[in-house]
Amino acid sequence: FAMPTAPGNHNAAAVAAAATPAWAHLTYDADTNKWVDVPDTVTAPNRMHYTPIPRTVVPYDTKFRPGTIVVETGERRLYFVLPDDQAIRYGIGVGRDGFRWSGQHAITRKAEWPGWTPPAEMRKRVPDLPAYMPGGPDNPLGARALYIGSTLYRLHGTSEPWTIGQAVSSGCIRLTNEDIIDLYDRVKVGSLVVVHQ
Repeated sequence: FAMPTAPGNHNAAAVAAAATPAWAHLTYDADTNKWVDVPDTVTAPNRMHYTPIPRTVVPYDTKFRPGTIVVETGERRLYFVLPDDQAIRYGIGVGRDGFRWSGQHAITRKAEWPGWTPPAEMRKRVPDLPAYMPGGPDNPLGARALYIGSTLYRLHGTSEPWTIGQAVSSGCIRLTNEDIIDLYDRVKVGSLVVVHQ
């Protein structure tokens, strides 16, 4: 079944494809430790057939007080500590090899539909990246961002939900847009973030 095209719009798909920046089609190849250009026909199955990781309340015995965010990088899960030895567990995407980190910091800023300025190191690795990308549905930071201390790292949403559960980032912790909105509404500036490897 083919969708009819409006008069004068026969080349709309070609124009849209030509306007897509080269970096938009990059996928991280863990075997080569490089970003590679992969056609949509190859990445489409991953996008269509991923299984979302459900957000759920779980038993969670911890020394941290309610309101603390605990990132378990190895599990690829984030826990938002609740009272009574419980937590909300979220699926996350984490840093790929060489970009993982650990530590304790406070949330220093919250932003809705944040703009993104790729760090200089990232622009050296991927020269086609823009110097700045305004916030919106196609922005890599997604619907919300929680800024971690004075680091370059954030907890943020993603326009690529199939990457949740994967190690593909340059150190930031990503959640689905739905999950980051839920977490954003619960977290206050000053909340503790604990990242374990």
